Parts: sequence; C-alpha cells; structure tokens
Amino acid sequence: MKTSEEKVKPFRLVKYFTFSSLIVIFIGTIVLSVLNTNWVRTTQLKMSEDYADLIVKNLNHQIFLQFILPVTVKYGKIQLRNPEQSEIMDNVIHGTLHGYKVDSVTIYDLKKNIVSYSLDKSLVGKENLGGEEYKKAIAGELSKKLVQKGNFIETLLGFPAEIKMVVFAPLRLERARPGIEGPIVGVIEIVEDLSDDYRTIFRFQLLIITAITIVMSGLFVTLIFVVRRGEEIIEKRAVERQKLEEQLRRAEHLSSIGEMVAGVSHEIRNPLGIIRSSGELLKKKIATLDPTNSIPEIIVEETIRLNNIITDFLDFAKPKNPDFIPCHIEDILEKNIVFLAQQFKDSGCTVETVRASNLPEVFADSNMLYQAFLNVLINSMQAMPDGGKVSVSVSSDHEGIIILFEDEGKGIPDDLLNKIWDPFFSTKDKGTGLGLGIVKKIIEAHSGIIEISNRPVQGVQVRIKIPARQGV
Repeated sequence: MKTSEEKVKPFRLVKYFTFSSLIVIFIGTIVLSVLNTNWVRTTQLKMSEDYADLIVKNLNHQIFLQFILPVTVKYGKIQLRNPEQSEIMDNVIHGTLHGYKVDSVTIYDLKKNIVSYSLDKSLVGKENLGGEEYKKAIAGELSKKLVQKGNFIETLLGFPAEIKMVVFAPLRLERARPGIEGPIVGVIEIVEDLSDDYRTIFRFQLLIITAITIVMSGLFVTLIFVVRRGEEIIEKRAVERQKLEEQLRRAEHLSSIGEMVAGVSHEIRNPLGIIRSSGELLKKKIATLDPTNSIPEIIVEETIRLNNIITDFLDFAKPKNPDFIPCHIEDILEKNIVFLAQQFKDSGCTVETVRASNLPEVFADSNMLYQAFLNVLINSMQAMPDGGKVSVSVSSDHEGIIILFEDEGKGIPDDLLNKIWDPFFSTKDKGTGLGLGIVKKIIEAHSGIIEISNRPVQGVQVRIKIPARQGV
C-alpha cells in the first residue's frame, strides 16, 4: 500500500509541469501574437498604400474628365475660387470618393504652394502647407506619410487613437495616347483614415490572447481533473473488460446461430429444388393447355430467387477456404464480362476494360474471385438503371494486383458509406444485403483489401488489391 505522500508525488509533478507549460506557452503565445499582429499591420499598411494609389489615379482621371475639360470649355480658364467652379469640383470629389474612407482632399497650386481647393474651406488660400511632400509631388513623385495621435501607452503598443495616411500626388493632364504621362498642373493631397482598421487589428490581438489564456486555463483544470480521477479510470477499464467479454460471448452465440442458419438453409434447399423441378414440369404441361397462365413461371422464378438468397446465407455464414492455385486476374475478369454481356446489353450498359501489360500471376481461388468480381459488376450495373459505362482497370505494383471498378451511377450517400459492410444492410428494394459482405470475406480470405468510395464527379469506385504470392 502506497503512503499518502507517494500518492501525492505524481499529482505534484503534473501540477508543476502544468504550471511551467502554461507559463511557457502563454509567453510564447504573446510573442507569436505580437509578431503576427506586426505582420498584419504591415500587410494592412501595404494594402492601404495600394488603395490610396488607386484612389489618386481614379480621382485624377475624374477631375480631368469631369472638371478640367468641361470648365475649360465653358469658362475659358480654371479658377477654383470661383463659387461655380468650386461647386463643380465639390460634386466631382464627392461623387468619386463616395464609399471611400477619405477624410479630406486638398488641391495645391502648381507654382506658389497655395491651397486652391479643399473640402475644408477654411484652408483655401493658405500658403506653404504642403511641406517636403509638396515638393516631391511637383517633381512627379507620389509620396505617403503616416500621422499618429494618441497617448504614450497607445503609441507604445502601436495602436494610437488616431492614425491617418497622407498622400501627395501630382495632378496631371491626361494624354490621348495611353502610357504617356501628361504635364503636372497641380498637387493633390488625400488624407485616408486608418484608425478603424488598426483598432480592428488590436481587438483581434486581444481576442487571440484571451482565447489562449482560456485554453491554457482549461488545460490546467483538465489535467488536475485527470489526475484526481485516475482510480475511476481504472475501474472503468475493468467494466469495459467485462463488456468486451460479454461481446465475445455474444459473438460466439452469433457464430452458433450462423451454423444453425447454414444447416437450416441446407435443409430448405433440397425441397426447394423439388419445387423448382415440379414448377418447370408444370410450366411445360400448362403451356399446351393454357398458354396465358403465368403461375408456373412465377413459381420457377421465385424458387430461383429464393435459392439465390439461400446461397448468399450459406456463403456468408460458412465461407469456404480458398483453394490457391496460380491464375491470372485478367482471365477471371474476362469470364465475368462474357457471362454478363447480355445483361449489360439489356440494361443499356457498356464495359470498358484497361489492363497493364505483363501482369504477374497470383496464387488465388479463381472461383471465389470470379464470384466476388461478379457481385461487384452486378452492383455497378444495377447502380445505373438508365445505362452507363463501367470501367474496369487492372494494374500491378511490387505488392500485388490492383483492380478498379468505376461506374457512372448516383453514388452512395455519405451517411451510408460506413454501413455498406453491415450484414443485411441494402439500399435496394430486393436483396439480402449480404453481397458486399461476401465480397469482402472473399477478398480478405486472399489477404487482400477492398475499399469503396464515391468518385469526384459521379458514381462509385471499388478498389481491390490482391497481394502477390510466391508459393502456396
């Protein structure tokens, strides 16, 4: 029996490890968050600069088309202090910048650095407001600068209360020929407000830190919970062991039932054969007396269907062991296709076969593989009631033979894909639901693998891999 101190040691170790891990991960998260935020800010700034470039180009184009040309024609010269011309410019500016995050637009005179136009009318007529950026724009260079306002903490964190981008660009006349810049007639100053974007980034950073803190706290609580419930987990494992033993007993019981079903099926098959023979004789006799009577034919058809069901039960309940002999997979598939040729033709389906050259022999039971491939081909045909193409390809690798069956049907609903191997599960109106189970048992008896999935476009793909065997 362990002492209480010995029992506490594992808990303390986990607790210390949890605290240390939580601190390290939290610090690492803060660092990653800061780096990620800086990257986001850089990306946002680049996008804002590109955004400003587009605004400047669009505004320059609209001023030339909607203001310079018509005003020159109407008034003979441009005088932005003229109230009528100023109103026209207001309409052009507001119409062009509608929906954009632009605080102000200012147009400077070309020669004297005088404000000729501004959305802020109090600035009109003032001199020397452009500074060095004005001089760069006169020289044909587009320049940008960030203006930040806020307290010390906001500035230190990189998220001031107000941040704006000021863009100076030359105002040019447009040439008739594209690719040639026109002469500079003034300077445009645009002030773009980025405060909301940066606040969004800051909120995102806080959200990340808060989420990680919650996750780390949850992890800490979970680990403590796990330690304290260790004994309960052991008890649950004991209960699960009992359940597994019960499942094993049930499996043995089902196996006994399977043997009983096999025996009953054998007993049913003998009188069923007699009924079928009698039905066929009755059919021949009634054909001469009453050709329209279809009862004997129905008896024969139903006995055939019942015999197929019994065969499925027997194959599923007591699968035989394979009789391994050297054989070629492509020859088995050829027999399948020849046997089903008329059924494919009647259903409007075609079969396309592609096989690699120099396919190796495999040691397998050709009759069992014939039955498995037959079931798969019939399923593919039944999946296309309106006709279609079944593609069969055979290839090999260093491990064995790969057979692909692909149809053009509607496919299998995703919620049913996991149920297709269950005994007696079927999506058809008629059928025992044992066909695919029999196919799987045959393939697994050959140490093979079968996989069924929906194709990307339409239909189902069945992939079977039979391993190569060097000897029996």
